[in-house]
Amino acid sequence: MTTHQTTGFTIEPYPGLPLTVRDVGAGRPVLVLHGGGGPASVAAIVDHFAATSRVLAPTHPGWEDTPRPEWFSDVGDLVETYLDLLDDRDLRDVLVVGASFGGWVAAEMTVRDRARRIGGLVVMGAFGPHIEGHEVRFPTAPPGPPSGSPSGSPSGSPSGQGSGASAPAPASAPRRGPSPAALQAMAAYAGPTRSDPKLLHRLARVSVPALAVWGEQDTAVPPDFGRAYAAAIPGARFELIPGAGHIPTREAPEATFAAIDAFAAAILR
Repeated sequence: MTTHQTTGFTIEPYPGLPLTVRDVGAGRPVLVLHGGGGPASVAAIVDHFAATSRVLAPTHPGWEDTPRPEWFSDVGDLVETYLDLLDDRDLRDVLVVGASFGGWVAAEMTVRDRARRIGGLVVMGAFGPHIEGHEVRFPTAPPGPPSGSPSGSPSGSPSGQGSGASAPAPASAPRRGPSPAALQAMAAYAGPTRSDPKLLHRLARVSVPALAVWGEQDTAVPPDFGRAYAAAIPGARFELIPGAGHIPTREAPEATFAAIDAFAAAILR
């Protein structure tokens, strides 16, 4: 897949809160919202849409070493910030694509979109609703090397090995999951229950076309969440991707993007 040159901008929607936004491509606007894995987890989505669309992909405050003031501490804060972003840039008929935690934010945006900036919604592996019998569990420790540690352990030695063991991994080795700061930010935004019991009721207000696309083998956020989203949003569709897990655009990209592209093409006005 073609990787487009990284361009973007940084704004300060509130004092002490810089917001970094990747801005690539041209055409119909698409807003892509990442989950706990950070911007890298949705890079394939950004690159896919950038071939035909203008894509805005913000980094949630608290990820990638970006500051997050203590008061900026729930999903609503992100929702209002991103709706203001669409207003300030005068973007209309925006397709909003949210993965994992970003899907929760995207769904809530469509509920609160009084200015009618949003033209379509895609949620993928998204938590947010309270689903009886299902509990969303965050990782308890970062599965990749922490910031500033080239080896993947605070001591500078590979985990479980002495200082004379194999050479440490390079400092640029990619993290394989959320950083401690990102986990802290996500916990603050999602709250102690990691859900909103009123979200499914509010989704009845959504009047734009919506698609819930889910990995069949998603154990982090099971497909029942996707079915609940689709049932709550009038006219929404649910697509199950065989053989895929929590990030179907990575694990089954052809089938996942085929479903998303068919949906996006059908709602073009």
